Amino acid sequence: MNRNIFDEDHDIFRSAAQRFFSNEIKPHSDRWHEQGMVDRDAFKKAGAQGMLLMWADEKYGGAGVADFRYEQILIEEMARHGDAGFFMTLHSRLVGPYIGELGTDEQKQRWLPKCISGEHVLAVAITEPGAGSDVSGIRTKAEDKGDHYLLNGAKTFISNGILADLIVVVARTDAKNRYGLSLFVVERGMEGFERGKNLKKMGLKSQDTAELFFNNVKVPKENLLGELNRGFYQLMHFLAEERLLGAVGYLANAEAAFEVTMEYVQERKAFGQAIGDFQNTRFKLADMRMEIDVAQAFVDRCVLEQNAGTLSAEDAAKAKLYCSELEARVTDNCVQLHGGNGYMDEYPISRMYTNARVSRIFAGSSEIMREIIARSLGLDPRKKPKSAQVRAA
Repeated sequence: MNRNIFDEDHDIFRSAAQRFFSNEIKPHSDRWHEQGMVDRDAFKKAGAQGMLLMWADEKYGGAGVADFRYEQILIEEMARHGDAGFFMTLHSRLVGPYIGELGTDEQKQRWLPKCISGEHVLAVAITEPGAGSDVSGIRTKAEDKGDHYLLNGAKTFISNGILADLIVVVARTDAKNRYGLSLFVVERGMEGFERGKNLKKMGLKSQDTAELFFNNVKVPKENLLGELNRGFYQLMHFLAEERLLGAVGYLANAEAAFEVTMEYVQERKAFGQAIGDFQNTRFKLADMRMEIDVAQAFVDRCVLEQNAGTLSAEDAAKAKLYCSELEARVTDNCVQLHGGNGYMDEYPISRMYTNARVSRIFAGSSEIMREIIARSLGLDPRKKPKSAQVRAA
């Protein structure tokens, strides 16, 4: 489908991204898959190309380019030519903006330059063993001790958890208010901060995921990010973009799976003809092409809305929900069209399929997305009178 949201500058950037991922990322993919994480040097190489925190002001070393379409291009080319475990978008566009939008001038001067160069890797620590989508259940706490906060608790499933040098940690600072959370930047080497082992996962094998432990960590007052006790609302502020980032990535993964399958079915033969010549194959591919193109039109529209500052939470949820579910359908169909080879790890579709499973969980599960969309329709049982709830029961 012809996409009309990009101009010549975007096309030039896309070509540069293709070269970077093809030359600097893809050749290391198998090794990273085996070692369980990407090389730290990958972030430095991306930084040297000006591809990290592109939105950041030039005075910190950034490009000062806020246009979301450039990040969209990076995500799309990563899916085709890079490695799914290289979480540079999490670093640049999910965690970086916490510092960029909430940080003081001093904090930006202190942290942003090395994040832009790739010398420092970013992560955000929200999820706990007992708190996932419901962030109001967070138990990690930070106590005000006068000249510092004393941080205690544990986080789990933290992407970039092993490599990260700066981690935005969500902690409870008001025990009487379930939304009384605050954000703190914990730095590598702080006493009492420990990392668990790199967690073994179904997919995204080259992406480091860890448990983090905070045992009486003294966090300086100047490492509080944003306003005290406003962390819950600060998190909500960034969720729409996070879900759009996910949607762009899931859709790009579906497109990449479709492309490798198109190539495969035209080369692989059965019963004297190419698999792609069978009607079942052609119809399956036609359905996938249709769904991907329809989703792409909606996602591109959401990207333009994000650039304009008008993307709604419910539209971001729709994009995230639909694209994650589409990625699952497409990768499953593509494995089937590969036959037994699709189950072998040497074929790209095998990794694409296992990588895709977490997409319906990341950044809010499909069930949470459906709840957000339903509430936008006025279907919120919390706002019904008790008598109506009783009648409905």
